[in-house]
This record gives sequence, C-alpha cells and structure tokens, in this order.
Amino acid sequence: MSDFTSLGIQDRYLKKLREIGIVQPTPIQEQAIPFVLSGKDVIAQAQTGTGKTFAFILPLLQQLDLNANYVQALIIAPTRELALQITEETEKLITDRNVIRVLALYGGQDVEKQLKKLQKNVQLIIGTPGRLLDHIRRGTIDLSRLSSLVLDEADQMLHIGFLNEVEMIMKETPRMRQTLLFSATMPNEVQQLAKKYMRTPATIQVEETQKPADNVQQRAIHTTDRAKQSTLMKLIDMHKPFLAIIFCRTKRRVSKLNDVLKAHKFLVDELHGDLSQAKREQVMKRFRDAELQLLVATDVAARGLDVEGVTHVFNYDIPQDAESYVHRIGRTGRGGMKGVAITFYSTADRPQLEEIEKELNITIPKQNIGNEKIEQAEKIDRSNNRETSLNEKDHYKKKKSNHHQSKRNSQHDNGSRTANKNEHNRKSTLQRSSNNDQAYKGNNHRSRNHQAKKKKSR
Repeated sequence: MSDFTSLGIQDRYLKKLREIGIVQPTPIQEQAIPFVLSGKDVIAQAQTGTGKTFAFILPLLQQLDLNANYVQALIIAPTRELALQITEETEKLITDRNVIRVLALYGGQDVEKQLKKLQKNVQLIIGTPGRLLDHIRRGTIDLSRLSSLVLDEADQMLHIGFLNEVEMIMKETPRMRQTLLFSATMPNEVQQLAKKYMRTPATIQVEETQKPADNVQQRAIHTTDRAKQSTLMKLIDMHKPFLAIIFCRTKRRVSKLNDVLKAHKFLVDELHGDLSQAKREQVMKRFRDAELQLLVATDVAARGLDVEGVTHVFNYDIPQDAESYVHRIGRTGRGGMKGVAITFYSTADRPQLEEIEKELNITIPKQNIGNEKIEQAEKIDRSNNRETSLNEKDHYKKKKSNHHQSKRNSQHDNGSRTANKNEHNRKSTLQRSSNNDQAYKGNNHRSRNHQAKKKKSR
C-alpha cells in the first residue's frame, strides 16, 4: 500500500495528518489523489465512510495559489450538515488560516456576515446549492477564475432535487476548470451530468456493489409500532452505547421520540430540517463533544454525518431502500472501528426488509425481542462489547460512558435531593404549624385564667 508521501502530499499536510491520527491512505484516497494533483477530471464512486473527503481536500489545498485573492476552488454539498463537516475536516489540515481562507456558505446563516467574510478574499468556498445561487444572483461571488469544482454526494443532490441548481452554478464557472464528482451511487441523471460537464474523466470505483461495512454487526428486531419506544429504551440500557444515532421516518416522529427519551432522563436531542441553523449547529456540537449520548434524526438531516465515537445506530423506522440502509448504518463502524446497527421491523415491514437483504445480498440476523428472553440478547451483547472493547479505544469509551451515566445519575440524585428537601420542608412547616397552634392554645388558656382572676378580685 502507498503512503501519503508517495502520493505526492506535501510535508506540511503530512504533519497535520499525523496529528489527527491518519497515517495510511484509504483505497479511495490512494486512487484519487494522484489524478486530482495531475489536474485531471475524476468520477469517484465510493460508499460512505471510505475517507473520500480527504481524497479531494488534500490535493485541492495543495493546488491553491496562496498569493491569489480570488475564489480558486468550490465544493458543492447537498446539505448544511455536510458542508459544515467538510469545512471542519478542511480546517484540520490548515496550518495558517490567514494564509488559506476557507468559507462555508449555507442557508440559515446571516447573509450580511457572509458578505463581510467574502470581502476577505476567500480562496476556497464550501456551500449548498441554494445559498451559492443566492450569492451569484447578488453578484457577491465571482467564479469566473475558478480552477477546481467538486460535487460531493452527487446522488443525494439528485435525491433532494438540486441537480438543476448545480447546473446553473456550473455554468458560472470556466469551461476549462477541473471537475471532481464523488458519489455513493451513479444514477442515470448523475451520469448524464458528468458526460455533459466533464472532460475525459478518470473513473474510480472502490467497491462495485455498495454493501454495509464488515465491521458493523447488524441485527433486525421484530416488534410493533406501539412497542418500539419501550423496546428501544431496553436496548439502550442493555447496550449502553457511547454515542448512538436513532433514525426515524419523519420530522414529527423524530420530535415525538425525542420528547419521550428526554422524559426518561436520557441525554438526547433531535436533528431535522425544521430546526434553525443555530440550533442544528448547537445540537451537533453537543453530540460531537459527547454531552449528548443519543441523537434522533431524519435521513436527510444526518446525510454525510461523520462523528467519531458513534458505536450504535438504531433504525427506529425501517429505511426506505437499500441505499438508505447502507447510509444509515454507515454512521457507525467508521475508521475501522466496530459498530452495531439494529433495525426495528413490523410484520408489515418484513417484505421491505427482505428486499433490502436481497439487493445487498446479505442476511440480517433476526430476533423477536418482545417474546424472547431479554437475558439471551444481553449475553450476546455483553460478549460483543467485550470483544469490541479489546480492539477499540477502551479507556476513551469507558470514560465517556461514565460521563453519560454520571450525568443521568446526577439528574436522578438532584431529583431525589429535591424531593427529600421538599419533604423535609413540608415536615418542618407542619411542625412549626403544630407548635404555633399549641402556643396559640396556651396563650388563650392563660388569657382566660388571667381574666377570671381579675373578675374574682373585683
């Protein structure tokens, strides 16, 4: 296997890679980086979690003219979360932010703040189609001297309905630019886009058929919609995940489940399209910092999320197809670590589950958690957890798991202390009331005796 030096990556970026624990390139990086550095157009098909972000970020940064004060590279992402994630990965590699200026442009941000940042001679822009078009129409972005254009998650842009916007943006760029297209799948529409706008591209296909990673243990649990909440909470208590993402079909179901889990004192929050950008960023920061243990999300909101330490994925609602299934469970088991993916299905969902298995050519082990003994599942899980802890960052996970538990215990203890304090105050109040009554009766008795004595003396 090649190393990053033999691929042509410069020393300053090698040092940054070592600092974040990356030594060997992944297959997609090994194949794509030389083509990108040579200036060739590239079509790369690779499933999520393969390291494709660094496959284009590393050579793009290296190709920037640091003395130039115009936009040289543009990365288009389908969602705000993915745009932010790419920006964060990029900033990990930058040694001096005053030399290389990067800007993320997406909806939900203050446009005026974006305009001020654009005036600082940005060299690399990472953005979503809608906000990029907004700036193009305002005349606040000039792409006429662009050298490189990246379309990341192109199939997802098609799924969301952004391909027309992408074409409008591409028409604002030079015809002789370098174009890089990265996608997990290659639908006909994406292929047509590539044929129309790319010049004899090199084609890279890391894996012909998109399948779940081998290091993710999969399981399907038969239940009913009514029993899902209690089943999920039992499994969370049983597995004790470090970080877990729970996928629901709709925003409404995300919010409802989030409220239920919060009521049961879980460290949880929600992620869906109706949240403000500030709230979404706050939720993701808390999740990445392990202040939250659980994230309940929709598919689109969680598209492309790459969070270190996600040990479990729960498909609360069954995915709509095989591609969605692979994407969801690809949130765990990243970077070669082990992960667990559990899918809930009802009797009505069984044909859909079988279709996913057929398309991916896999068989997912099934359980009926409602009727089988929980102890059996606990034994399986304890065994898997012991094996996982030997190969993963054991100390890191234990420390964070204790962090989650202590928070929940703290909430419980605070509740208990509050209840005890209230009970103590109630008893004290009753005692004071009783004493006051006795004192009042004594005073009345003494007053009557005193009056009787005065009458007698008269």
